[in-house]
Amino acid sequence: MRQEITLGLEGEVDFKAIRSRGPGGQNVNKVSSAAIATWNFEASQLLSDQEKHLIRTKLLGYLNKDACLYVRSDEHRDLLQNKARCIEKLIELLSRAFHRDKPRKASKPTRGSKIRKREQKTRRSEIKKGRQKTWKD
Repeated sequence: MRQEITLGLEGEVDFKAIRSRGPGGQNVNKVSSAAIATWNFEASQLLSDQEKHLIRTKLLGYLNKDACLYVRSDEHRDLLQNKARCIEKLIELLSRAFHRDKPRKASKPTRGSKIRKREQKTRRSEIKKGRQKTWKD
């Protein structure tokens, strides 16, 4: 992934602090340590139109109703660590969306595989012939 996206991402992401979920007692009940990151990638100057289209199609489950990329983190007890984790998650999502598989090169079956396939077919044919009823004349 391009380095300028990683560097410029922090300036375009909006964070919101909310209460964390799960066990934790008093800390969970009183402190807003979880982070929600939203990124309006449509208005971003970091991405090309093709990259925006890839995000729209491949990351549909991470978009909210305003068409912003939405990530939540409550893995740590500290808000700053959760914000950093949100940025990491966004970068992981973007690298997954921009990843292109290598095109598959078609290959021919080898001589040995053709022989093995033919032998397997004859063995299977013999097994099936053995199941048939024999007719008495």
